[in-house]
Amino acid sequence: MRSVALAVTDGMLHFELSVAYEVFGSAPAAVAVPWYDLKVCGPAAVPFGPFRLEPEVGLDHLRDADTVIVPGWADTDTEPPADLIDAVRAAHDAGARLVSLCTGAFVLAAAGILDGKRATTHWAHTDALAARYPEVEVDPDVLYVDNGRVLTSAGKAAALDLCLHLVRLDHGSSVANTTARRLVVPPHRSGGQAQFVTAPVPDQDDHPLTGLLPWIIERLDQPLTVEDLARQARMSSRHLGRHFRAATGTTPLQWLLAQRIRHAQELLEMTDDSIDAIATATGMGTATTLRRHFNRTLGVPPDTYRRTFRTRSHQGEGAYLRIAAV
Repeated sequence: MRSVALAVTDGMLHFELSVAYEVFGSAPAAVAVPWYDLKVCGPAAVPFGPFRLEPEVGLDHLRDADTVIVPGWADTDTEPPADLIDAVRAAHDAGARLVSLCTGAFVLAAAGILDGKRATTHWAHTDALAARYPEVEVDPDVLYVDNGRVLTSAGKAAALDLCLHLVRLDHGSSVANTTARRLVVPPHRSGGQAQFVTAPVPDQDDHPLTGLLPWIIERLDQPLTVEDLARQARMSSRHLGRHFRAATGTTPLQWLLAQRIRHAQELLEMTDDSIDAIATATGMGTATTLRRHFNRTLGVPPDTYRRTFRTRSHQGEGAYLRIAAV
């Protein structure tokens, strides 16, 4: 998989493109193995916000590459350019390994390459991807999906996770770890993108839940039932459930659990409180219950989350943010 083609056209996101260029463009100083031969492929000069990119070769060179990488696609409401879709499809037919970063999955889906396959993209766009391309099995929770010849990543930083995964596949864990150290990132992250998603709340002032949700947030340490919430909202439990489903896409108890987990995340990041104390403060009751729900929701235990997301401000002036290699 030595030759890597980075497909670029007007409408690509520069963060994901830069991540791929940084990983595959040059080998870390301590790595002795032959590195990748990276080519930037595009139809012409490409504007990237205030930047301008000059591709080395045309999109037709995608079909000659071992690996083709499609960065994030900025406007997911519009169809990607036909020449890009055709070039990506031709590369796939020629046997290339196809990789999308973030919303680049929309390009692969438009080319029909994700049909019948499991895939992911940025959590904010998973519903749109699933609705537009029903033949794709969209997984909204993972950081990336490896189908062998077709790989997709979740949003932003997950693009780096997938790029390091490719280095690990091609050159082994030692080289991937060395590459990660150069980039000052963990070589592998546990969990999925669910740990970064904020639970939705209605933003209309006159919504029936507008007064209820802050009331719940102030009482996360208390044992609340659906009946308690319905009584506070002055409606039946069934009526409350319908409003919750319409506004948040979930049930009252599932939303409540998400808020308890979110509050636990904040306490793990910002305080030295024990897991038992955090369980009490978030209404989980016991450390065992907190660990079970936290691990099931975020894919990592509370202690691992605390080591990974510990904030610099809490550690004191001049302290370094330590990202654990979990």
